[in-house]
Amino acid sequence: MTVVSITAMSTPVDLTHHLSTEARLRKPNPMKEIWKLTRRRPNMVSLANGDPHFSLYPIRSIEYEMASVAVKDPVASWRAGPSAPSHTMKSSAHEPCALPIQAGMQYSHGTGLPDAQRVVTELTQFYHAPADHLCTLALGNSDGITKCFRILGEPGDTFIADEFTFSSVTNVPLAQGIKWAGIKMDEGGMIPSELERTLATWDPARGRRPHVMYLIPCGQNPTGSTLSLERRKQIYAIAQRYDLIIIEDDPYYFLQYDAPSRATTSPDTPFVRSFLSLDTDGRVMRIDSFSKIMAPGMRLGWITSNATFHDALVTYTDSSTMHPHGFGQMLITEMLAQTGWGLAGFDRWVRSLRAEYHRRRAHFLALFEREVAPTGIAGAECPEAGMFVWIRVHVEKHPRYRADRRMASKDVAGPRTNVKELMEELFERCLDGGLVIMPASIFALSADPKFDDMEDPVEDRVNYLRATFAGTEEVMEQGLAILGRVLEEFFAEELKVFA
Repeated sequence: MTVVSITAMSTPVDLTHHLSTEARLRKPNPMKEIWKLTRRRPNMVSLANGDPHFSLYPIRSIEYEMASVAVKDPVASWRAGPSAPSHTMKSSAHEPCALPIQAGMQYSHGTGLPDAQRVVTELTQFYHAPADHLCTLALGNSDGITKCFRILGEPGDTFIADEFTFSSVTNVPLAQGIKWAGIKMDEGGMIPSELERTLATWDPARGRRPHVMYLIPCGQNPTGSTLSLERRKQIYAIAQRYDLIIIEDDPYYFLQYDAPSRATTSPDTPFVRSFLSLDTDGRVMRIDSFSKIMAPGMRLGWITSNATFHDALVTYTDSSTMHPHGFGQMLITEMLAQTGWGLAGFDRWVRSLRAEYHRRRAHFLALFEREVAPTGIAGAECPEAGMFVWIRVHVEKHPRYRADRRMASKDVAGPRTNVKELMEELFERCLDGGLVIMPASIFALSADPKFDDMEDPVEDRVNYLRATFAGTEEVMEQGLAILGRVLEEFFAEELKVFA
């Protein structure tokens, strides 16, 4: 178990100019401001809040039977069945515990309950050791990211992201009047030189130069790429030169794998350093979540940021979602307490978990080699992290593939090929065959023909499918068998027509 050394903060950088007008104008919730007084002076008599009395909660205790982390491989042990060793923890209104029910189930502050905030802060320090950063609990990653967009973005702004990225998130700020500029990627993720070129050649007619960048650095969704430490350092240096705020969305951080030639991922394999661990200016807002390592229904995550952004997030939360999920806060507080798993036990769990996903990745790729690769129509990238495989379809082999669309349509700014249309047809064929798989087009950030280089538009490079290896072996086997069959039929059927 390796503890990350603390990053030294340079001379504090004033980043308040990045706050949106909305964030600057938002007033603190006056009732929450008064409530803060009781945290500073806990013995005061309060007739202020309409807090239901805890004796009227119809809950006396909650018992969590969780996996034992005292065994060598906690995940394998837990999956063995009901007889597997377990560790029981309890939240109670009357018995000693890390976070009593009367506190966990009551109204609280936008940062989260103090005990829950403390344990995620300790967790963040353990893995990333940022200097002068504060943690704010949120209702999962999506809630945290949405709040970051709201406190940073103005109508008319353009944010930066990978050219293929998680559209469920990038769609959110569109309603704020915020646009996106996609940066070209390769198998290693965002290309730093392309990022710098975009910023250096930014046309003021397009609006102000981007000041916010959204990244998924590990197991990028959808491509599965992972930024190397060298690229992270290059991107951070560019962010410093061009005054960018980096929103580091990292739900797959703990699912980093050894090379596919290895039978498993060693427990001793270190995690690549995060942008947060490199941050000396306070320009990284990191989003973490328990969804991929515990359960997505918990809806609990946290944002780590500088004090200025932390205050803006808390002010926003105090007047919107009010506070994070109480049950989730109680669970993670008990889990990370010394009477629960503790930090060492949590670390053992996530390292065991990534070994299990390494095995699933290997199984998926072996099935792909058996069911799909022999067609010669598709190939798969082996992801270094995450839950997804990025499958490239060699659509240029299709008889109806065209690379002269611009000449035919006389649209000099449009796609050169009909890749998007062919991939849409393939997606429909997959559905007809009983397979749901994600097409690359839904993740693509379209270029702006007025300003962007249209020699190689992203629409011509959507010949990919995203598939997950998070499911059961049976689902993977069925799904890849369908994909192989559909690919052969889709390409061979047209060959007969043109024969």
